[in-house]
Amino acid sequence: QTISNITELDRASNLLVKRLREWYELYFPELSEKIQSHDTFVEVISAKSKKELAKEFSVNNLMGADLDKADVDEMLLLAKQVKALYEVRKQHEIYLEKIMKKYCPNILELAGTTVGAKLLELGKSLKHLAMLPASTIQLLGAEKALFRHLKTGSRSPKYGVVFQHQLIQQAPKKIRGKAARMLADKLSLCARLDYFKGEFKAPEYKKQLEEKLL
Repeated sequence: QTISNITELDRASNLLVKRLREWYELYFPELSEKIQSHDTFVEVISAKSKKELAKEFSVNNLMGADLDKADVDEMLLLAKQVKALYEVRKQHEIYLEKIMKKYCPNILELAGTTVGAKLLELGKSLKHLAMLPASTIQLLGAEKALFRHLKTGSRSPKYGVVFQHQLIQQAPKKIRGKAARMLADKLSLCARLDYFKGEFKAPEYKKQLEEKLL
């Protein structure tokens, strides 16, 4: 339920922050170009005035409209709500990390909180995840693409949610499929170790992957 809610929070906050950026661009269009990170954007407009931000980011010729305080307050009200969603997400991650540290420390160490929790969600349970072959773990989250491949003969997917893992992101594009397969192999071992209460070997697996992929 927690990881599902994180996914919903991501969708909602991304939608709302895009609206906030478009809205705020009427007032201070230059700032949106200066700050790419959504959470940083929300943070700075909530904390500082247009005049302070213009000075901080060295914007001399302001192109935006000179809006009334009541108009700006409505934008800042939305910013406050988006910021609150980000805070809820952070609290969910802290909660998830505590739960995973207790029940599946190997998966947590190798996959990280978000990717590990998504694998558990898609795998339905730790027990079921531990029974799945590595090739299935590699494609968890890519079911639609796999079904399309089987139905139409389109390209077979190389990875599902494991693509979000830092090791896959940092690996050269041409070996990402291989990297996903190697990571899934280790995650499969981690799931079995966690379910059957085995050793804590994830740091060793992580080191092996880093040596081979980075």
